[in-house]
Amino acid sequence: MDISVKILNNALGIELPSYATAGSAGLDLRAAISEPIILRKNERKLIPTGLAMAVPIGYNAEIRPRSGLAYKNGVSVLNSPGTIDSDYRGEVKVLLINLGEDDFLIENGMRIAQLVIQKCETIDWNVVNSLDETGRSKGGYGSTGVK
Repeated sequence: MDISVKILNNALGIELPSYATAGSAGLDLRAAISEPIILRKNERKLIPTGLAMAVPIGYNAEIRPRSGLAYKNGVSVLNSPGTIDSDYRGEVKVLLINLGEDDFLIENGMRIAQLVIQKCETIDWNVVNSLDETGRSKGGYGSTGVK
């Protein structure tokens, strides 16, 4: 699949998102910043990537955490997954949060999140008076147990 991408600031040496391995589902997104950013404990910041893209209709791009940053530093994507709709043309930014114990330094070019392209369906609502019964029925939070 081809996706059109626009680099917004060539001066920052922005790299296009890329797959780390041949089996990777997500492309690594990098910070595009002119000065380092310190993400303090329990702080959240919107980190620019310096990229805008045209996701095809029928798809969306999802921004997801990088497992290593989450495990080693407690840094995650707050609204995970973040959604980039097919009609959005602004800069892709990543909402990071530091849930770790220490401040986290973000530098230009650092891999901060993953980008996954997903097919998505649009729906039409069908209003009915009743729904079919299932084994779970109206059982909500915790109704299926833990084992």
